[in-house]
Amino acid sequence: LDRAGELFSGGGISKHQKKSLHTGWWGKLVKGMGGAMDLVAGVGRVIVVMDHTNKHGDSKVLKSCTLPLTGQGVVHRIITNLGVLDVVAGGLQIVETAEGVTEQELRDATEATIV
Repeated sequence: LDRAGELFSGGGISKHQKKSLHTGWWGKLVKGMGGAMDLVAGVGRVIVVMDHTNKHGDSKVLKSCTLPLTGQGVVHRIITNLGVLDVVAGGLQIVETAEGVTEQELRDATEATIV
């Protein structure tokens, strides 16, 4: 917790990252207007941090969005418990897998196209 305080007070986390932490920490889907538009408008790079699958083992890294879009084509990187993926032309590119996760396991858990 001391390190988290340093990040906030020392400028290690941008206002957009702070907003994300404040609006999404409870992990529940909240329908309606929120602060997410602030996160994707005017920032240089959008990184999504999420679980790779739901509690049933179904991929949460999908071919297309199933909820209303906050911004289209704004995500640059996805970091999950299984690995790191960059958004590139034609799909996703594996940057690295988590410790103990094979590339094939990451591919099998991903609905979206990996190029």
